[in-house]
Amino acid sequence: MNTRKIGAAIFVTATLIVVGFTIYKIIVGKDVGFNEVIAIGALLMTFFSTITWGTKEEKDGILQEEELGQRITEKSAKVSYFLLTLFIFGAVVADKFINETINIFLLVLLGLSMITLPFIEFLISRKYQ
Repeated sequence: MNTRKIGAAIFVTATLIVVGFTIYKIIVGKDVGFNEVIAIGALLMTFFSTITWGTKEEKDGILQEEELGQRITEKSAKVSYFLLTLFIFGAVVADKFINETINIFLLVLLGLSMITLPFIEFLISRKYQ
């Protein structure tokens, strides 16, 4: 069994434990807070990273340093940016319908998310000019 599979198994197990504990807290009536959400997110992030990238030592997949790895990272970053902007927009719309008001922090976050990509592209293009 290679390192990727072992790492994936460890992170899946840890994620299931944290998700199970979070479900238990919901059933018991305790508040689910910042720590549970961040722990689940961090474990899932590490799990997907583990199963995506190979290692030089084991030669078991695409390396992040390779050209293909860099293209995958670039494309997935751009898709992630647009999805995150869409999710924030959905949260603003849902907040408007549920609370019949607009959360100013969500609205500011939506505005920042909309200008981030063009601004960063501008800065990087200035570097090459």
